[in-house]
Amino acid sequence: MRVILLFLLMFNFSFAELKNVWATKDFLKNDIKIIDVRTPGEWRETGIVNGSYPIMFFDEQGRFNIPLFLKELNKVVKKDEQFALICRTGSRTSEISKFLSQELGYNVINLNGGIEKLMREGYKPVMYIPKDR
Repeated sequence: MRVILLFLLMFNFSFAELKNVWATKDFLKNDIKIIDVRTPGEWRETGIVNGSYPIMFFDEQGRFNIPLFLKELNKVVKKDEQFALICRTGSRTSEISKFLSQELGYNVINLNGGIEKLMREGYKPVMYIPKDR
């Protein structure tokens, strides 16, 4: 029984892939869903990538709620679907991406440099409008 369980775990994680790519305007031309894990305050301050999905991971105090994050994430992407994570600079998404990929088997792209890099390159984010409006 242990051998079967070990095999199933290895099989599950063999399809999980984590890629680290630079956040660029060219990357945004891909047909890949982007999840913005920043806080609502950050979304209001800078705006968000057009078409991205704002789903907060860490709140302003650094706390997180993994079950709530996964519930919201799974409304947007399928576990085997490739998607990208973006934050302010890529620090948060680096850790979140590793967790989602290595521990849970998601097919994640971490966008290094985050929205700050995009904005330095001239990208103009769109205004964040909360869902409850």
